[in-house]
Amino acid sequence: MTLIAILPGDGIGPEVTREARLVLEVLDLGLAFEEAAVGGAAYHAGGHPLPPATLDLARRAEAILFGAVGDPTCDALDRHLRPEQAILGLRKELTLFANLRPAKLFAGLEDASALRPEVARAIDLLIVRELNGDVYFGEKGMRTTPAGLREGYDVMSYDEGEVRRIAIAGFEAARRRRGKLCSVDKANVLETSQLWRDVMIETAADYADVALTHLYVDNAAMQLVRDPGQFDVIVTGNLFGDILSDQASMCVGSIGLLPSASLDAAGKGLYEPIHGSAPDIAGQGRANPCAAILSAAMLLRHSLGLAEPADRIEAAVATALAAGHRTADLGGTASTQAMGEAVRAAL
Repeated sequence: MTLIAILPGDGIGPEVTREARLVLEVLDLGLAFEEAAVGGAAYHAGGHPLPPATLDLARRAEAILFGAVGDPTCDALDRHLRPEQAILGLRKELTLFANLRPAKLFAGLEDASALRPEVARAIDLLIVRELNGDVYFGEKGMRTTPAGLREGYDVMSYDEGEVRRIAIAGFEAARRRRGKLCSVDKANVLETSQLWRDVMIETAADYADVALTHLYVDNAAMQLVRDPGQFDVIVTGNLFGDILSDQASMCVGSIGLLPSASLDAAGKGLYEPIHGSAPDIAGQGRANPCAAILSAAMLLRHSLGLAEPADRIEAAVATALAAGHRTADLGGTASTQAMGEAVRAAL
């Protein structure tokens, strides 16, 4: 049996991961599931957002299906005890450096996008985000200036090895798609970005079949709403990738539709919807499970090498949406469970 770790997390995480797990069970692929607490749920149960038992399960499993973390009751905790440290800790401990975030408009959802239908229909892109560096993992803290003022600081840094490995991930992804890679940085202002651009150009010498272009992040954000169809694969750093992928989710209609994969060099991965824990709707059955279900499809494709069932899941989500099944974020009335049932029926 192939072991899959289920880490539901906080808020709507347990609701959406339940539907994703049920989809995997319907396919009867010989998977075994083991669940563990993470995030705020783990802190309340045992005093830490990433307990040793949870990390051990994540290491033993072939892949991880993750819900979401974030609990407002934990906001006053020391930073290292806050729920968000669980996902940062998993990325660091498992060396999950390559984050793949596809964005594609599903037929029939043109009205859900903030963009004109003819613009939205062209969206079919992949954002490759670096996960182990940048300001998220750089030196940070609070200090007092000579004038006696409080000052917060976060250091943004990358070494060339970190940039080169995500560059390779980006080029390889573009090679499997339409052969276009856009590197997003802020090289006109940041030394970190200048190194990023230099290494991207150096790496391009090994990928003559991939067309490399560059955009500053502010222009990339503008182009993503002006003409998203121009993009095939976007590769960028941790901070810029976090922002641009959330922007892309609204271009296709809802953050509840976008899955993601966080991979190590060998293909082991953590799979999660890009949305947060949404504590305001937790437990109400209103969350959209599609991103979690599509994350399960990515799990099959990238970590288990099961492309055919992954394709089936993605087709089932498309079929359910085309038939008019929509949760509240898409203007519909379907519950989380009903949306999951519609996808399973389409299988």
